Amino acid sequence: MSIRPLEGIRVVEVAMYGFVPSAGAVLADWGADVVKVEHAVTGDPQRGLRQTGRMRVDGDPNPNIEHANRGKRSIGLNMAHPEGKDVLHELVAGADVFLTSLLPATRRKLGIDVDDIRAVNPRIVYARGSALGPRGPESDKGGYDMTAFWARASTAASITPTGLEGIVPAPVPAYGDTISGTNLAGGVAAALLKRERTGETSVVDVSLLGSGVWAMGHGIALSLHLKQPWVMAPPGAHGSPTNPLTGLYRTADGRYVSLVMMQPAKYWADVCRHIDRPELADDPRFATAEQIAAHTGDAVALLREVIATRTLADWAARFSTLAGPWAPVQDSLQVGEDVQVRANEYLVQAGELELAANPVQFDVAAPELGPAPEFAAQTEEILLELGMDWERIIALKEASAIT
Repeated sequence: MSIRPLEGIRVVEVAMYGFVPSAGAVLADWGADVVKVEHAVTGDPQRGLRQTGRMRVDGDPNPNIEHANRGKRSIGLNMAHPEGKDVLHELVAGADVFLTSLLPATRRKLGIDVDDIRAVNPRIVYARGSALGPRGPESDKGGYDMTAFWARASTAASITPTGLEGIVPAPVPAYGDTISGTNLAGGVAAALLKRERTGETSVVDVSLLGSGVWAMGHGIALSLHLKQPWVMAPPGAHGSPTNPLTGLYRTADGRYVSLVMMQPAKYWADVCRHIDRPELADDPRFATAEQIAAHTGDAVALLREVIATRTLADWAARFSTLAGPWAPVQDSLQVGEDVQVRANEYLVQAGELELAANPVQFDVAAPELGPAPEFAAQTEEILLELGMDWERIIALKEASAIT
């Protein structure tokens, strides 16, 4: 078995909810030993999340905590207690990365800001996840992916069709959190490489707002250049006014296929053969890219009529040899049945649950995922590794410095 890229790297994570813990999960997937420092009494508040949208989880395992915390170890620690602070410093002294989501005022109050942690370990990579970034008038404010990533960074407005009352909500919980956490994990890995090469360490910052702007970056660039906001086509409209081979088509069983062929003239004849309408390949309306663009409405009508006559399963079999890119439109349950998803191990067993693997693979292999730790499950194990004896551990428990 090959060594994972971050084996031997120790991460101390002081973070809650979905964003920054998901960065810790990715680092754990990559082989790092991630010690999750949780509040000595309440733990990560995410542990109490049972209802998300219309889905409720009773009992354990709870995907709401497992997704962003798989593969870690947990210690319950009262960082406000002097002896708890000593334990944190001992953890930090042997760590490579300090990962936190706490707001600036809380970091200062607890004595875990950059200078505090660097005073204990000058070589540590200090990584911060924030809602709105480390600078500017709102740098001290908190937020969630629904506010900073989804709403403020323009995704919500951009996917809401003109005329629709209200705003389209995010598709799933922690949507922006998970994307932003992967960004933060990548930044940490780059900072570790810099330290390895130069001996210099870094402060790594990723925000939900910045990640949201990056995710919308292509559309924002167009908007700034053309001085107009990105606006989605209304539901049911074809995807492109000049390309019939880029858009959604409904099948006989109420499912949809998505065609994205950016060069329609290149693929038109092949599509015609696959839908059993080879005569359309010689139709003068569709002879060139310019003619196809001019007669997109006609082509869309023809494709809608034909594709509506067969089920998605039928089209999937026929389109298996289609030259141009296409895909079935799938929901989150159907993804679990996707042969290509399974072949690439994009869903991996982690204890009792199947979880989405982070999207990076090394040496054509999926990461091995462990389950999320129970609250404070490894406190004694971690302290013993620091060289503490049982007498001190018991004293720390009696002082309510640890759980």
